[in-house]
Amino acid sequence: MADAFYVPLGAGRFLPTEHTSGPWTPDAQHFGPPSALLVRALEEVPAQREMMLSRVTVEILGPAPLRELTLTARLERPGKAVEYLSAELATDERVVARASAWRLAASDTSDVSAGLAEAPPAPGTCPPADWPSSWLGGYLQAVEWRVISGEVAGPGAAAVWARQRVALVDGEKPSRLQRLFAIADSGSGVSGRLDPAEWWFINSELTVHLQRPPSGEWIGLDATTTIGPNGVGTATSRLHDEGGQVAIGAQALLVRPR
Repeated sequence: MADAFYVPLGAGRFLPTEHTSGPWTPDAQHFGPPSALLVRALEEVPAQREMMLSRVTVEILGPAPLRELTLTARLERPGKAVEYLSAELATDERVVARASAWRLAASDTSDVSAGLAEAPPAPGTCPPADWPSSWLGGYLQAVEWRVISGEVAGPGAAAVWARQRVALVDGEKPSRLQRLFAIADSGSGVSGRLDPAEWWFINSELTVHLQRPPSGEWIGLDATTTIGPNGVGTATSRLHDEGGQVAIGAQALLVRPR
């Protein structure tokens, strides 16, 4: 098995490895790697000037199987300062996920930067996460996890540091945003309020609003879940690097008994 989430096959085709498999079944991917792969495609859409992805939404249209996938991306709306992009991940039979993104012209606003949370304690000061033995390896083992606060396998809000142990695509170094999106989809899992053996809390999408690209390999995830009275919830996250906040993430959740 390659030391990566995906093996490139050429012509926009990728083969998932067992590193992508989620904690509940070996037959479906955790949606961190597919989200990062979609961002990879968005980053490859040519720009005429220096621009930055400001918001990316990944719509999850069904389980992502561990078989060959085709990735495409395009510029939907060009512009001088604001552009709209899309990407799609599909098997031969169906579309697995679609991503949409706004790309904005970059400029220097460092003198007026405000409202960003400070970084949590450094990863080296935080203990390793202890995942339940009943949760499958795959993605969980392909990422190094450090617990900042809360219980990652228990109920309630929690914060973690996470670092990929493997590449996104074999033979490539992941970009800063690819590293971010490989982790961002874990917010609902880290902050689940309910016992996953008794409840489903399935996210149908992931939306990330970016303030700046992260630096370094570690991504901080400070997450909490709220649950309404009608089977719908929301997981929200502040995403960090070791210098402070870089993005805000949110996931719509379907909540129901198993």
